[in-house]
Amino acid sequence: MKYLDLRLRLPDRMLHPMQEFVREEDAVRYEEMLAWRVRPDEAIEYALYYVEADLERYRTAVREVETVVDCRITPVDDGSAHVWVCEETRPETRAWRDAFADRQLIVVPPIRFDDAAAMEMTIVGDGGDIHDTLENVPPAVDVTVDEIGTYDRRGGSLVGTLTDRQLTAASTALQLGYYEVPREGSLDDVAEALGCAESTASVLLRRAERDVLSAVLDRYGGEASNGA
Repeated sequence: MKYLDLRLRLPDRMLHPMQEFVREEDAVRYEEMLAWRVRPDEAIEYALYYVEADLERYRTAVREVETVVDCRITPVDDGSAHVWVCEETRPETRAWRDAFADRQLIVVPPIRFDDAAAMEMTIVGDGGDIHDTLENVPPAVDVTVDEIGTYDRRGGSLVGTLTDRQLTAASTALQLGYYEVPREGSLDDVAEALGCAESTASVLLRRAERDVLSAVLDRYGGEASNGA
């Protein structure tokens, strides 16, 4: 079983209006698609997002998208929310997504959107189908392959809660003194070492910290409470 970590950057003419909003405006700090369901027989799809943004501007932008049939925004706090959307499938979306159709592949949630509205995702499945998918992505779509290999990520250990990129980012930050008190390495130092944007490094570290803390608290939180 193979996996592929890749980044897809759509040209302006293929952008969803909300991706255009992310790319052109400064209202969205982070967004990821947590789950989705596509009904090709009815040209309808459903998606659940987590977004960190100026929620008023985000809500206004969603309302202006003609293909959105229904949308529910549930704030987590003043700057973040879960967004449930029912939408008509756009031809521009089908144009790039058809490369993934009818193949022995699974997209591992979430799909992450960076500040340029590029999509970062992990695909798991048959190696031949992964190759065919890359060959069939429309030429206008910019494809960056971050990692490819055998899917052997551990599920039973704390380290296994992290993706390879999160683990690399956290290890790099630790080596550079990002977690020292006082801090010896900056986020910019981490981003430079990883060869990515500062915003991407920030997302990788925050997600790594969240996932490890969640795993620790899920595993040991009850014991700590009982011992208090």
